[in-house]
Amino acid sequence: MNEIETEDAPASIGPFSQAVRDGDRVYVSGQGPVDPESGAIVGDDITEQTHATMENIETVLEAGSSSLENIVKSTVFVTDMDDYEEINAVYEQYVTEPYPARSAIEVSRLPIEIGVEIDVIARVDP
Repeated sequence: MNEIETEDAPASIGPFSQAVRDGDRVYVSGQGPVDPESGAIVGDDITEQTHATMENIETVLEAGSSSLENIVKSTVFVTDMDDYEEINAVYEQYVTEPYPARSAIEVSRLPIEIGVEIDVIARVDP
């Protein structure tokens, strides 16, 4: 197993890696709408937060020799399920058919005050 780390995505806020590569898969830890340089939360609404989250995921995947097109599974953590449709509208702009398998879970809180966090598993580009 190899750690994936890039300064172009938010640093981990605990004892975990941004991602790890194991064989032909990259496992990306939960990403949120955080600016990698300042550490500030990006976006005043769930649409902006979801775009920033997906862009951070894309950056980590690229650092791990993968891409958004290679996502096979994702998990969406949302603090308000009423935001589900808005999150989906953004999410589908970043993934391609056949769409990845996915779970969506409403949680009472996330480690920082954000509305969405997403983790993914993706194939590594050959």
